[in-house]
Amino acid sequence: MRRPLTRLRGFGRAHPVLVATLGAVLMLGALGLLLAGRRDEFAAALSGAPWWILTITVVIHIVALLARTEAWHVSIEAAGGRVSRRVLFRASSMQVLGSLLSGQLGAAARIVALRRSSPKVCPQVPTLIAAEVPILSVEIALAALSSFTLVGPLGLPWWSPLVAGAVIALLGTGLRRLSLCTGRDLWRGLAVIRSLRGGGRVVCWVLVAVFSQIFRNWLLLHAVGVDASFFDAIAVLIAVVTLGQLPVGPAVGAAAAVVILGGDGVAAAAAAGVLMTATGTTGGLAFALWAGIDGLVSRLRARHAPAVVGA
Repeated sequence: MRRPLTRLRGFGRAHPVLVATLGAVLMLGALGLLLAGRRDEFAAALSGAPWWILTITVVIHIVALLARTEAWHVSIEAAGGRVSRRVLFRASSMQVLGSLLSGQLGAAARIVALRRSSPKVCPQVPTLIAAEVPILSVEIALAALSSFTLVGPLGLPWWSPLVAGAVIALLGTGLRRLSLCTGRDLWRGLAVIRSLRGGGRVVCWVLVAVFSQIFRNWLLLHAVGVDASFFDAIAVLIAVVTLGQLPVGPAVGAAAAVVILGGDGVAAAAAAGVLMTATGTTGGLAFALWAGIDGLVSRLRARHAPAVVGA
């Protein structure tokens, strides 16, 4: 039993894009079967969303991306990185393309992009990976504190949020101890936790990013006719992040919305999830487009700079 699992993990590591593509196809197929016979209801929910709501949610998603990137900048700066904010934001935009398939590919894409763009002033890869941990830990802690929103939709026991909170407290204590270790590139990435000011800034920026996403979900759920509360929007976000760790691709939004709110109408919930993915992708591509244009302008300025100085 252990050998087939080892082979499967090895295949997944060797072919991450292929695995993510297959997972996305399977998830889309499952959603298609679930919506069979509800096409008219699904189409009506999609077309009923006002264009101005969609525009606002795109802008809100861009705000969330910028806030999370600023948290990453604070974490990397505390770890000894001297990358300019502009360069780091351009590298972070590469996460958008990878995240279309899976969350892991997105994080890897921006780390690779940052290392290639600024190898001399950028920390080593282990440090960059560890610099993600303070941000993820804040997000996980918020999810644990909000896990009571999952009790009803998923039928979890009432005490599960208490267990989640206790586990997060223990992990936070252990992370704090690790941040005090020195001598390895990996521990260096946790340096922001040692500083009250730096850690507070990371928490604030992550809060902006998370609440922006919650508000975006709430707007889109109501736009398609789902009478969702703010707590429902939180539960959907937790489901999106959780399912996003699996190779399910663009179907993650629809799958998460159906899991949490499918009981109130599968078609409308799936439509809201599709709009979450569509507006999120549009906002992410706008961020990536800015990064591409800004990078091109920066290279052109660098080429003409010597000529101007010489003149």
